Amino acid sequence: MTQMHKAREGTITPEMKRVAEKENVDPKFIRDGVGAGNIVITLNNKHDWIEPLGIGKGLSTKINANIGTSQDTCNLPKELEKVDAAIEAGADTIMDLSTGGELDFVRKEVLKRSSVPVGTVPIYQVAVEYQRKGKEFYKSSADDLFEAIEKNGEDGVDFITVHCGVTLETMERVKKEGRIMGVVSRGGALLVDWMKKNKKENPLFEHYDRLLKIAKKYDMTLSLGDGFRPGCLGDATDRGQVQETIILGELTERAWAEDVQVMIEGPGHVPINQIEANIILQKRLCHDAPFYVLGPLVTDIAAGYDHITCAIGGAIAATAGADFLCYVTPSEHLRLPDTDDVREGVIATKIAAHAADIGKGVKGAMKRDILMSKMRKAFDWEGMFKYALDPKKARSMRGEDLPKDNEVCTMCSELCAMRLGTIEKEN
Repeated sequence: MTQMHKAREGTITPEMKRVAEKENVDPKFIRDGVGAGNIVITLNNKHDWIEPLGIGKGLSTKINANIGTSQDTCNLPKELEKVDAAIEAGADTIMDLSTGGELDFVRKEVLKRSSVPVGTVPIYQVAVEYQRKGKEFYKSSADDLFEAIEKNGEDGVDFITVHCGVTLETMERVKKEGRIMGVVSRGGALLVDWMKKNKKENPLFEHYDRLLKIAKKYDMTLSLGDGFRPGCLGDATDRGQVQETIILGELTERAWAEDVQVMIEGPGHVPINQIEANIILQKRLCHDAPFYVLGPLVTDIAAGYDHITCAIGGAIAATAGADFLCYVTPSEHLRLPDTDDVREGVIATKIAAHAADIGKGVKGAMKRDILMSKMRKAFDWEGMFKYALDPKKARSMRGEDLPKDNEVCTMCSELCAMRLGTIEKEN
């Protein structure tokens, strides 16, 4: 039985208790949220060596880090280093997006290495396997796709991205409106090509009940992917994106009817003044299911700095109600990220998530900031490093330029404002 099924029976599972303890909320709150569908617990019932993770309404904002081999760069030890770096920096989940090497082996090694929930996109494996046979993806069958999904579930994958809302109808709407960049989701693009060449409906949509059966078997959360997410600001919030969201809302209700946990993926590249509207729209159309946003990036011209554009958009999105942020690294749109890129991306998104938690009043979110402020007032540098989101970098930068007076820093030296501007509170 799934966590959702047990919640609807009124049961508080050990997983719900552990999530409640980490979130500092009542276990009944977690149970009720899981039962209503506005909280998911990402834990495959075969993945028993990690802690369960709660994502959703009333909980702290979570962040995901993507890693994975590519067909040009396939170095498994390096990818496992990225797993370590991401988790050390504060990632709550890892997604293995590998397309290079022996994918079954890579996935199993990532699962073994990660101490947090792991997600995948099974359609990639089908595409790669067909390519290696000298065939194009459009020649694959629904059976191929569902066999790959079953394999991911059996291995212990906790959540999978499935682009069920990429349909003939949504494709037609995109075609009529037109786009600058077309389809930028890799999974979405594969399915568009499959539908065009086979003149058939998306098998993930047509055989959705089959998908639900597999997800229910493993209590594997479905992350309903945004195959028509905008890849640039000029394509944001168009007919295709909105129509796909409507379909995902309908598919969410079908999943809940089978006690299958669901979260919804969202854009993408979005102008800063459209972010809040996108969150409100998704929450309304998808019945308050947890929202997993990819960024969003608020400008298209920051190549090399897209971790910053992502953090800006992510902070606004999460404050408006998004529950789960996918990081972006400085190398986005340029190359496969290295370990330093992964670390930078996680920290930037962690900053966004924490800022949003303060903004939306998550219980205990402000506590760490208050403690940091007290350490600064006391000139307690070890305390400051302790509460910093990136203690290693803070300590390194402090050590690179030490002042004559060890209490202050080289910015103000003897003119330190906190020394000169002390005002005692009146009794």
